[in-house]
Amino acid sequence: MEYKDYYKILGLERDADQATVKRAYRKLARKYHPDVSEEEQAEDRFKDVNEAYEVLKDPEKRAAYDQLGSSYHSGQEFRPPPGWDAGFEFHGGGYTEADPGAFSDFFESLFGRAGGFAQGFGGGHQPQFHAHGENTYARIAIALEDSYSGATRQISLKHSEWGEDGRPHTVERKLKVKIPRGVTEGQQIRLAGQGEPGIGSGKRGDLYLEVTFTPHSLYRVEGKTVYLDLPVLPWEAALGAKVEVPTPDGPVNLTIPPNSANGRKLRLKGRGIPAAEPGDMYVVLETVAPPAHSEAEKDAYRQFSQAFEYDPRSGLRS
Repeated sequence: MEYKDYYKILGLERDADQATVKRAYRKLARKYHPDVSEEEQAEDRFKDVNEAYEVLKDPEKRAAYDQLGSSYHSGQEFRPPPGWDAGFEFHGGGYTEADPGAFSDFFESLFGRAGGFAQGFGGGHQPQFHAHGENTYARIAIALEDSYSGATRQISLKHSEWGEDGRPHTVERKLKVKIPRGVTEGQQIRLAGQGEPGIGSGKRGDLYLEVTFTPHSLYRVEGKTVYLDLPVLPWEAALGAKVEVPTPDGPVNLTIPPNSANGRKLRLKGRGIPAAEPGDMYVVLETVAPPAHSEAEKDAYRQFSQAFEYDPRSGLRS
């Protein structure tokens, strides 16, 4: 996936105020509109211009996009860093002339197909004397261990508003959030009455927090399933062994069967995410050969090699 420099697409500096952003968009939208433009690749350019404006016209999307920094270049291979947008609170915003479904994979990887984190995001309400406040959405990153035990955490949420200088300014608020035991990545936590204020006597909207897990030094998670790569010595894999294995819920004893191949998966039933139907945990064996530094260690390897008539490269010969 290629990185898109939305400022470059609109011919702007990164500190451009909102009026400048709007003028640049209108100028380029007229220039590349497929119904009137004679420019080459006008339709593609028009889509790029609309996509760039969709982000830069919205103070929250723009602030989140700016967090990625200016170290990327157009066309450069890009993957969003894990949790890059954690803590940003998004409101509705509406769309330009572009079809949201036609936005690029780059846009979708950052903001989702609907431009937000949840189904239904991007709407809004027509002002009335009494109206329910708008729901807001944010993504929060939690430790995997919090899903195993449940926790109460204080989080900081940021959203951006247009300042008097026409540039986005960040506003921050802190909330205490109860993390339910067994929550999975992608699941939403609803905080009633923590969204936008209502109009008149209308109730406040709700805040929806989408959960992600912070990258872990030991585990990786897919749905409710947790994986651990476990280094084992060659003789442990060949002869079998009993070893202590860490899990997010505490250490357990694991039996490694004899003649276990590298990459073998050993299942710990019910040791995954403790949801209503608990997931499993898989321990993936990684055979590690210890280095031979001393003469005694080298002699041990020589004796080892003489004891076997095994060629691991036999399958490579024609």
